[in-house]
Amino acid sequence: MTTGIASLGMYDHGPQQVANDRLWNELARILRARGVAGVPDRLERRRSVQDTWHHPDLLFGQICGYPLVTDPSLALRVIGVPVYDAPGCGGGLHRSFLITRQEDAASIAAYRGKRAAINDRHSNTGTNLFRALIADLAGSEPFFSEVRETGAHRQSISAIVMGEADIAAIDAVTYAAVLRAEPELATTLRILGSTAESATPPFVTSRNTSIETVAALRMALADITTDPGLADVRATLFLGDILPGSLERYAPLRTLESDAVAAGYPDLR
Repeated sequence: MTTGIASLGMYDHGPQQVANDRLWNELARILRARGVAGVPDRLERRRSVQDTWHHPDLLFGQICGYPLVTDPSLALRVIGVPVYDAPGCGGGLHRSFLITRQEDAASIAAYRGKRAAINDRHSNTGTNLFRALIADLAGSEPFFSEVRETGAHRQSISAIVMGEADIAAIDAVTYAAVLRAEPELATTLRILGSTAESATPPFVTSRNTSIETVAALRMALADITTDPGLADVRATLFLGDILPGSLERYAPLRTLESDAVAAGYPDLR
């Protein structure tokens, strides 16, 4: 029997790692009790989250909604939509905050010709939502003097602090986790504005996963949202609830992309 892969790398910052480990331990226990075979003992942290999304044996993971609907090489099934209890989130929706330094300009328009940081060009919160907002200002022309890809939201925040970039769109859940772990950043950074809302990154499994296992996963997710013994874990992860969901919930993210293209702004630039 092949052992599957489990990953919660989307929100695994600092203290969240211990909470994610506890969450997975309980999910794994429930799945085994329901007869699911090949349940891994621990979360995968050696592979990138992108690698886990493409793995045919992905039992449980979480994916950014934008590649979910734009990358045809992915073969995933949505099993739940998290509801986060963090500023800028609610009802299975979240947004990005536009982050700058406290002393810098207070108008988004004033950042024309400045340097932007993004975590990944295929990120919904770091790029897709950011591009949709800037498209209205850009007038089909380049808006920034430079767009620097940092590899992670936390690295984009560091680029702002170090003066290597001037503005970034940071996922609201990540920003809440970073400020909780590093509260001193609140005196350095400012929220300049926010993007439109979009559906939160869903929990997924490979399309190779059997229907019986999919059902067991959904029941296990329902169990962990009400377990009083996991209240502190859910609080650490800002996890308030998990809603049913499907791929169709993420179709508006593709619309944001097509609207930006129609506006003459196909790339954040």
